[in-house]
Amino acid sequence: MKNGSGIEASRVSLTWGKPPAPGPSKARTSVAKRAVDLVLAIPLLILISPLMLIVAVMVKLGDKGPALFVQQRCGVNGAMFPCMKFRTMRVDAAERLERLLATDQAAADEWAKYQKLKRDPRITLIGGFLRKSSLDELPQLLNIIRGDMSVIGPRPITSGEIYRYGQNFHYYSAVRPGVLGLWQVNGRNSLTYDQRVEMDIQYSRDWTFISDIKIFLKAIPAVLFGKDAY
Repeated sequence: MKNGSGIEASRVSLTWGKPPAPGPSKARTSVAKRAVDLVLAIPLLILISPLMLIVAVMVKLGDKGPALFVQQRCGVNGAMFPCMKFRTMRVDAAERLERLLATDQAAADEWAKYQKLKRDPRITLIGGFLRKSSLDELPQLLNIIRGDMSVIGPRPITSGEIYRYGQNFHYYSAVRPGVLGLWQVNGRNSLTYDQRVEMDIQYSRDWTFISDIKIFLKAIPAVLFGKDAY
């Protein structure tokens, strides 16, 4: 089965003239990293399940649309997985973005550079709060438990973003995507997409267990204060 870009929905080809991918990343094969993922994700999911229920109801009541947004994202070895989050955009988000980019050159330039918009007409009222507080990412605890994602790692990308990694895509796909990533604690949405790619490559190539701890500790104030989040 193929998507609109002609890319297989179940697995993305990693060839594209790239050099052979290195062996499995230490970040992916580390038993300790996987154990920490489960030790953190399972108790936290149980603890905050009442909060998640409240958020789901708020999203649902906001515009009657679905509470969850599930999108196929690219994971280990290019395998696609259903990445879950609370819906923060209006149900007609795609149409709104298309109209905006066709009529507003400044917005089109901003989108081309960052793949994000500071003033995004697609975001709902509750969605803006969820993004600022990072509460929209809570359902990804289920992705961690399933083994699709890790607590720390490159943020999961869509198949349409793979080309931005060029010949370095094998670094991204060598590790599990994460709820928290290196670029999120080093500038977040103030970074260009190219800068984010460089940090994803750096994470995969230079991973150590200590580096994960450093990212996690830096993420605490970043999430609490919502710096550069939108």
